Amino acid sequence: MANDIRDRAAFDEKAIAVIRGIAMDAPFHAKSGHQGTAMALAPLAHTLYSRILCHHPGDPTWANRDRFILSCGHASILQYALLWLNGYGLEVDDLRAFRQLGSRTPGHPEVGHTAGVEVTTGPLGQGFANAVGMAIAEEHLRATVGADVIDHHTFVIAGDGCLMEGVSHEAASLAGHLGLDRLVCIFDDNKITIDGCTDLTCSDDVVGRFRSYGWNVIEAGPISESCDDLEVVLNRAKAHRGAPTLIVLPTRIGFPSPDFTDKHAAHGNPFVAEHITRTKAILGIPDEPFHAPADLVANYRSFAGTRCAEAHRGWSATGAQQRLAGHATRNIGSRLVGKLPNFTSDESPATRVAIQKVLAVATEHLPGIVAGAADLTGNTGAKLSPDRGFTRDDRSGRQIFFGVREHAMAAIANGIALHGDLVPVIGTFFVFADYMRPAIRLAALSKAKVIFVFSHDSVGVGEDGPTHQPVEHLASLRIIPGLQVIRPADGNETAQAFVAALNFDGPTALVLSRQNLPTVTDGSAIGRGAGIVSDVAQPDLVLVGTGSEVSLCTAAAAELSKVGVSARVVSMPDLARFTAQDESFRRSVLPPGTPVLAVEAGSTFGWASIADDMVGIDEFGTSAPGAVALEHLGMSVSNVVRVARALSSR
Repeated sequence: MANDIRDRAAFDEKAIAVIRGIAMDAPFHAKSGHQGTAMALAPLAHTLYSRILCHHPGDPTWANRDRFILSCGHASILQYALLWLNGYGLEVDDLRAFRQLGSRTPGHPEVGHTAGVEVTTGPLGQGFANAVGMAIAEEHLRATVGADVIDHHTFVIAGDGCLMEGVSHEAASLAGHLGLDRLVCIFDDNKITIDGCTDLTCSDDVVGRFRSYGWNVIEAGPISESCDDLEVVLNRAKAHRGAPTLIVLPTRIGFPSPDFTDKHAAHGNPFVAEHITRTKAILGIPDEPFHAPADLVANYRSFAGTRCAEAHRGWSATGAQQRLAGHATRNIGSRLVGKLPNFTSDESPATRVAIQKVLAVATEHLPGIVAGAADLTGNTGAKLSPDRGFTRDDRSGRQIFFGVREHAMAAIANGIALHGDLVPVIGTFFVFADYMRPAIRLAALSKAKVIFVFSHDSVGVGEDGPTHQPVEHLASLRIIPGLQVIRPADGNETAQAFVAALNFDGPTALVLSRQNLPTVTDGSAIGRGAGIVSDVAQPDLVLVGTGSEVSLCTAAAAELSKVGVSARVVSMPDLARFTAQDESFRRSVLPPGTPVLAVEAGSTFGWASIADDMVGIDEFGTSAPGAVALEHLGMSVSNVVRVARALSSR
């Protein structure tokens, strides 16, 4: 403890009381928020930040800092109070603005919005899985770059709701299997949810469950108010090797409120003024909003700024940051210029095959690329070469085998990306994007550079039938703000799409075919979202295709020419990027007054913005060989020609 904090017990007591006061005042002032969990966890959070975490408020993005994630993000005021006390840039006015428009203290923690927040948590269980991803990233970087560069722990606080959500099962299972022993989860065992006591809905044996996953479990007992005991238990967890650790910490929600301790009403309903008054009397702090004694804040910040300063200086002096330079994740697509495979007209790989060839090159030149799939590594193309696995015994492997765990895979990938210095490429069948949607949405909200490889992108999947044939998925992903969605037409567009994903400030979905596709483009359409594939002097109409339907459009254009209809063919792999271009470019691709027919093996939703008519699939698929299914559902030359002739004659 710093020299200016002579009485540690008195300092702890005062700090915890102030944190609990803020935990009540901010939701009361906002008329919205969750104070009960924050009040119960105040001693734990204070102990973490003041005794356990290796962090540096002067350099919030220090690569070798310990990571802290509040998976129960509804208790965000707890984290904001600690960030304020530690000097991460928040001040009392920010706490007063809790949950208000434009504030740095939104309702749930948001990475990139508030310094010191590592991930965006909100949907319960996502933060827990993010922590598993951060632990994987730490292990891999320590093995490949060196323990003198990366050697830290990941701490996550999870509540009953986090562990009820199924994503926690998948993530915990993988973490235990991999033996991620620098991962510490503190389970806030308060036995309360919004509806009431957890015994209304849950009788899980949490200890038995996590031990079955291979975790080290510490049943801490009733120590939630003792900083010294909490410090001992947390250090035990840090020192354990061979398995991640779950600390089961019984707490009392709303403590020490005389009205709401251990009651579910403390969870989500702000206290009224008299409840706060009575609780502050017990805490021994003035009955005033946002009580912030200057001496406590000054001491806390002085201590926080110096406790890990020596470790930070020593790390910086070694040139560690420069040693991470090869793993930089911004605009790294430029490193692949002139190195990517070029597909010729006599080649016709499925785009899921093309991506694997692209990844083989990327692996050689980009050490920060890691990849994995949900038991579909070879099927999706999310396979590196060489494909040495990241395992309990080999942390340097870059191929992560996620097993059949799509929910967790996506959330874990977000954690890997947000840790920094790695770009995860993860794969599964496109239809299972439904399992991943919460994490995909959070990736977009967080600007996490995750590359989602979705193969088997249409009814061309074939015999597996409608359960495995995505028809509405392209439309559903295109409406997510901040998610780049690219459906390349062939191998050349696939290569350029990967570069676009590497250069994009956020996540990208690459939507790839199962079936072989002829090479019909030079890949240039990726740059501006669309490009002309074949042209005529005076087009009667424009055929716009994406993915596998671009070659369908070229074949249809050839047939139309035989009956006197001239058609321009356009590949539009990224509808959003095209519509964001300047008007002159858009007019050069889609001439005003020329009818446009869009062709895509999926829902027609969204195409009315640029097309006069659409050949699509607005129904579920069918079980049949892929070519038969496509023909049956209208993805055929004859049907495109029929609709095109009708459109051009109008």
